Amino acid sequence: MKLVLASGNRGKLVELRELLSDLDIDLHAQSEFGVSDVDETGLSFVENAILKARHAARATGLPALGDDSGLCVDALDGAPGLYSARYAGVHGDAAANIEKLLHAMRDAPDEARTARFVCVLALLRHADDPQPLIAEGVWEGRILHAPRGDGGFGYDPVFFDPERGQGAAELDAAIKSRISHRGVALARLRARLHEALR
Repeated sequence: MKLVLASGNRGKLVELRELLSDLDIDLHAQSEFGVSDVDETGLSFVENAILKARHAARATGLPALGDDSGLCVDALDGAPGLYSARYAGVHGDAAANIEKLLHAMRDAPDEARTARFVCVLALLRHADDPQPLIAEGVWEGRILHAPRGDGGFGYDPVFFDPERGQGAAELDAAIKSRISHRGVALARLRARLHEALR
């Protein structure tokens, strides 16, 4: 069963392929079909996930999975939030985004560094699907004072999971895939996936 991921983000593709590896689903990035990113004009993760999936489904004629995710920091009133990927101005420049975040948080004590990763997945069976399947996952943690670890992608080097006592970039990839915001959202979506794509 072929499914298009409404993203060209290599990290997301690898993570989602791993999480779907035991299912009969052939996941492809929209870039493999020459589909570019859609303008993320939504005002919420849900709206943007649906916009992305609808765009990819319309362009490819395939069922599409839209993923909108981001880091929400309490001390910054939820920023970078919807703008996580382009927080420092250039889309996907993780190093610049982390630098800007750490600068904004430079005077915040540990207790004021609470944050969460949020992921919303939207599955559309076709471009005009009026009833997309929606699943949300949240990963609670806090912002470190400096990057740690060399795994993961995006903001992982500065996100600390207090439950495990490790940064996201220090976690074993299999553990991270299971407990992360994306892993939780996909676990919630999986149960209905085959039924939805029949």
